[in-house]
Amino acid sequence: MLIEEGIRRLLGPFELELTSAQVGQVLTYLDLLLHWNAKINLTAIRTPEGCVTRHFGESLYLARWTSLQGNLLDVGSGAGFPGLVLRIIFPPLTTTLLEPVAKKRAFLKEVARACGIAPVEVRADRLEDYVRRNPAARFDCVTARAVGALDRLVPQAAKLLKSQGKLCLWVSRAQGEELSQLHKEVTWDAPIRVPLARQREIWIGTR
Repeated sequence: MLIEEGIRRLLGPFELELTSAQVGQVLTYLDLLLHWNAKINLTAIRTPEGCVTRHFGESLYLARWTSLQGNLLDVGSGAGFPGLVLRIIFPPLTTTLLEPVAKKRAFLKEVARACGIAPVEVRADRLEDYVRRNPAARFDCVTARAVGALDRLVPQAAKLLKSQGKLCLWVSRAQGEELSQLHKEVTWDAPIRVPLARQREIWIGTR
């Protein structure tokens, strides 16, 4: 099992400044992820090293480029990347996670409890259902990673953003080209190349 030194080495390319307490939260999260992944399908990545770089590193890398505050909505949370893990580096965030699969919701709640990052609201809604049921809801930030149908996601997510709110998306380079051409609901910054990845980028848009 990895220890703090190993976590810091693996996260080195992402240039993150984590305290020992935050690395401890990553270790606790990682242990739960590997344990639960043996029972339910949370990620196709099976090695601790791969999970640290691909999931934790890529999610937390956002903190190198922007600071999040207020309330955050994470769409299609799955195993909690990026929405739940961002609470490690931005503890004050009020966080709502949308995840329709019951077993994954149970995992998210267990991680939040074990890592001491509660309260976190975990809801069964899909994005379009959440927008319909909560027409007055507004967030400072909406995040989504490794999701498709951006032509539907971006307009729906934009409806939930406050003025000057941020939409942060982890996408492939091809999806990024689609974002730059099709979606005018938000104003996009230059794409951020993800370390150790040739085809993955982070896009940050402002409403």
